Amino acid sequence: MEQQHKRTIKEALNVLGKKNFAFIAHAGSFPAEEGKNTGFGSVSSNAGKALIDYVSGIFNAIQLGPAGKTKGCDASPYTGTIFSNNPLFIDLEQLTTDEFFNILSRETYQKICDNNPKKDVNRTAYSYIYKVQDEALREAFENFKKVNPFKLVEAFEKYKKDNAVWLDKDSLYEALSIENGNDYWPIWENEDDKHLCNPKDEDEKAKFDKRIAEIKEKYADEIEFYAFKQLLISLQNAKIRDYAFSKDVKMIADRQVAFSDRDVWAYQSLFLEGWCLGCPPDLFSANGQAWGFPVINPEKMYKEDGTLGEAGKLMKALFKKMFVENPGGVRIDHLVGLIDPWVYKADKTPKPEDGAGRLYSSPEHEFLGKFAIATEEDLDKEETVDSEHRVKTLTPEQISQYGRLLEKIVIGAAEEVGLDKNSIVCEDLGTVTFPVESVMKQFGLQGMCLTQFVVPDNPEHAYRCKNIKPKSWVMVGTHDNQPISIWAKNIVNTHEGWLHGKNLAEDLYPDATAEEKEAIAVRLSKDAEFMLFNKLVEIFACKAENVQVFFTDFLGLQETYNVPGTSGDKNWSLRIPTNYQAIYEENLKNGLAMNLPKILKQAILARGKEFADTNAVLIEQLEKIA
Repeated sequence: MEQQHKRTIKEALNVLGKKNFAFIAHAGSFPAEEGKNTGFGSVSSNAGKALIDYVSGIFNAIQLGPAGKTKGCDASPYTGTIFSNNPLFIDLEQLTTDEFFNILSRETYQKICDNNPKKDVNRTAYSYIYKVQDEALREAFENFKKVNPFKLVEAFEKYKKDNAVWLDKDSLYEALSIENGNDYWPIWENEDDKHLCNPKDEDEKAKFDKRIAEIKEKYADEIEFYAFKQLLISLQNAKIRDYAFSKDVKMIADRQVAFSDRDVWAYQSLFLEGWCLGCPPDLFSANGQAWGFPVINPEKMYKEDGTLGEAGKLMKALFKKMFVENPGGVRIDHLVGLIDPWVYKADKTPKPEDGAGRLYSSPEHEFLGKFAIATEEDLDKEETVDSEHRVKTLTPEQISQYGRLLEKIVIGAAEEVGLDKNSIVCEDLGTVTFPVESVMKQFGLQGMCLTQFVVPDNPEHAYRCKNIKPKSWVMVGTHDNQPISIWAKNIVNTHEGWLHGKNLAEDLYPDATAEEKEAIAVRLSKDAEFMLFNKLVEIFACKAENVQVFFTDFLGLQETYNVPGTSGDKNWSLRIPTNYQAIYEENLKNGLAMNLPKILKQAILARGKEFADTNAVLIEQLEKIA
């Protein structure tokens, strides 16, 4: 896209009051250059730089996915580690250059690209790259030790020292996984190895310290190798972050609600024994969702004087690391899980009749009651335990109690590195309880609106264009939804499609007559391309200051990135195609890709005649490049 076109689009975004326009793409989904597809995306690659160049001038942010180390048997980035970064994100090609002292051979790199089973399709080859990436990094590590380049050695020693508080535990787990024959600690044969970081008393600590020393000596090379991989990610991340900033593009991180097996092993004494995090029963899941994620023990979060306890310090450390590495901000996945989490017994279902409840909102619960912030007087007894409306009243003091984690840990971590609460994006989609609403309002936090899921027969629904608040982050869909083009095809010629059409005609065509609005609504209910276009106009016409677009919706791709509740190789594997620019241009012609000039022109018109007249010259410029 020409720079002049980008400047016109940028001007239109400014006129519409958009402070942030974020391109959503998880790092593994980044494209590859022709002939250089290893099987997994990397922001740090030349193709990553090219994508940053491509979106710059229009988008001012890229929303990435969680960056933690994943397991060979699970590609989901939402179960990765909280501190260690994913070695799959290392750009191998850079390791073949003088910058990294040629520690990886060109032959090894090219062989990986040539043998990639997905090299000709826009999919990751997760099982393949998980194995060969580690083999390539092992070669790089061995060559590093042989070459012993002073600059890299110096950086390595500093990195290990600066990050020892988490790196020592994570690398020790790697060694123990080799010792025990698998990387899932609950089934390790050696009982002591399961609890080395969590001794019960001084005698056990002395015993465990001896075992740790043995493992560190036996697997010294493996521990160094693990740390070396983390160094490489750190160096490449810093370099690409600076490059993006030079293009006025910031990187936004993603903090998942889960903890990995490695994290649970390292910090198991800080979790609430016998309880897991999940979701209550709803229209989509009659039995609720049993995620199996551990729950931080509230009694370990804060001390009696209100200062951070051991678990609180852990949480703050992980957020601080994220803000340092991603000064563009952090998206918090499943905010409800931080403020008002639904928990269930590990050996039961997440249903209320099996003892499940909200950790801080169950005053009458036999066990959870001791953690309750809401009192029985605050509850609407007519509502069921799992209802989002059960807590109906809270005092300012209670709201502050619910919000302690955000105030003291998340916002506190941001402020310590020179950022503020505006660098925090809160994923509050789905069930939002009164405590969560109250905390977000008290702290002025930015939530999300997902227009694909507006309830069309509710005039006051928060996701409808006319109701979206300025501080929101608005989007048509996330990584868990169908592309909006598929949604549009499925919604037309249905009663729900008619209702959506009526709303869009009312919200986006304010100067039309009643008869004209009726005709527009009819067309919207029958014409998928017209419905798609107007759903894209909606996110720019609304008053939200922040807009996000998933790469499938921008490029007009017809595949879903992840289907919640399902498993298989297709999930988490979709990538931006190598020839994405050509695909974008082709999909512009068939009405699937985002035609920003055309969309922004209509968004300006949707603000009314007076607003459009004021921006008549800009509208004309947008028409010329549409």
